[in-house]
Amino acid sequence: MSGCFLVEGERAAGYILDYAGADVLEVLISEEIQVNWSGPTRRLTEKQFRSISSRTTPTGVAAVVRIPADVYTNTLPSRNTGNILLLEDVQDPGNVGTLLRSAAAFGFTGAILSPGCADPFGPKTVQATAGSILSLWLRRTPDYLELARRLKGHPFTLCALDLRGDKRPEDLQREESTVLAIGNEARGISPALLQLADKRIYISIRRRQAESLNAAVSGAICIYLLRRTD
Repeated sequence: MSGCFLVEGERAAGYILDYAGADVLEVLISEEIQVNWSGPTRRLTEKQFRSISSRTTPTGVAAVVRIPADVYTNTLPSRNTGNILLLEDVQDPGNVGTLLRSAAAFGFTGAILSPGCADPFGPKTVQATAGSILSLWLRRTPDYLELARRLKGHPFTLCALDLRGDKRPEDLQREESTVLAIGNEARGISPALLQLADKRIYISIRRRQAESLNAAVSGAICIYLLRRTD
């Protein structure tokens, strides 16, 4: 179905029904699954369900969800509050999904993705969000740097996660509205985005034991440390 994506699993589908029920078009249920759902449902044979599932072992429950119309635009929501995640060319779907889930869990309100990021509505990304994919407003656009510039004037503090940064996230003022930028797994953040950043932050680790952290892990640590106190 064009303009839609699947959320698989009973818990994830149930969560997105509770949180974004208006965007759920129908729930697909395999014939051997005994569950009761409110709203439109459709029973599928086990073979039919396997044909649409991206999982090796399908769970038998999936929600068909409408992709919000403004995801692929360069417009920002009329009211911007809280903290915002900015992902630049984060290519692993599991990393993108985990970062979006972490941002939602700690009160971030939105996320901006460059076109080089994994598709936020791809099966592996959605699976990693565990149903929280629409808990944030999302923008995936080539104009992600321009959106970052606009947010800086609202005002937001743009903090870039950088191995060569000079500030730690735990030392920043959590009451400030922050755009947290996380870059590509191998290359990090681009020079253009680093130049735009107000602050470059790093996570202090024992580099003799490990050169760096996984993008999703380091991002989740910063998301937690930058969570708003209000």
